[in-house]
Amino acid sequence: MFDKEPLTAIEAMTAAQTLAFAPLAFQAAMVMRDRGVLSTLEKAKSKLGCSIGEIIETTDLSPYAVRILLEAGLGQKIIWMCDDRYFLSKLGYFFLNDEMTRVNCDFVRDVCYRAAAHLDEALLTGKPAGLKELGPWDTLYEGLSDLPEPALSSWHRFDHFYSSQAFQYVVEKLMAEKPSHLLDVGCNTGKWAELCLTKIPDLTVGLVDLQLQLDQASRRLDAAGFTNRLAFYPRDVLKQETNLPEGYDIIWMSQFLDCFSEQQIIAILHKVRGALKKGGKLWILELFWDRQRFEAAALSLQQTSLYFSCIANGNSQMYDSKVFLDLIERAGLDVTRITDEVGGFHTLVECRVR
Repeated sequence: MFDKEPLTAIEAMTAAQTLAFAPLAFQAAMVMRDRGVLSTLEKAKSKLGCSIGEIIETTDLSPYAVRILLEAGLGQKIIWMCDDRYFLSKLGYFFLNDEMTRVNCDFVRDVCYRAAAHLDEALLTGKPAGLKELGPWDTLYEGLSDLPEPALSSWHRFDHFYSSQAFQYVVEKLMAEKPSHLLDVGCNTGKWAELCLTKIPDLTVGLVDLQLQLDQASRRLDAAGFTNRLAFYPRDVLKQETNLPEGYDIIWMSQFLDCFSEQQIIAILHKVRGALKKGGKLWILELFWDRQRFEAAALSLQQTSLYFSCIANGNSQMYDSKVFLDLIERAGLDVTRITDEVGGFHTLVECRVR
């Protein structure tokens, strides 16, 4: 997708202006989505479109506001106009209706928008300089459970949108392995653990995460009736003295290692290697921008790396798979199988101790 010059000179000039006004354009598009402008255009008969007056009647916006938004939408190509009537474009349709686009837009607006102004500082210092726009923590993970709304809900929708689509495939594969003990490192809200415990009646699950996250997962799993099949291990895996619990058939990490720098990933994988029992396996579920089928997915992951830089921790990213697989090798683990397009976007990397 990225191995040749993508634009003509004229296209590049237009794209440059699109970037220049991107922050304003994004906010205008979100207002049109949330205030009903785009839905009004969608409901209109495609051959008739809408006049400005008709749009004013269906929204709580003034004539001035509607005119400004529609004209901005023309330049953004989410609206087109013929004979003073406005129509929803294909881009406008996807902006309004596509779930991935909606999740990404809410995440960018509610979690990333203000913080993005601190990206330069974050890249110079290796610290999440934009995180102060959300709370007083050193990394996002320390305060994830305490994020203000709507950032908290948008963050979880963003995280779950990508992982949930892959979980159904992987749990079927896990059932075929018939493990008795699974260690979920970076368990987050316990959604994966709940699915595994539901599908595999004889399975016990160990959960490793920071205490705040374990508290959240515990509430979810207790409510589901799985208390007697769980073990909780509050751990900060970045601390040198921290070890992972032993005796598990499979160690599982989903969208976890992308939260760390290269050297941190190697250190964590060394802990995994020390904890795996003979014949044990490590399964890693990750998103790699270079292994995506469609450019839209690759683009989303490449830009998500900027969130890690300025908000999450300052030193991680959505990795190029070549970089990531080299880290596994350097940690003394062998990759036994790679499965792409799991749930549409993920890659499942299966490993064992060398």
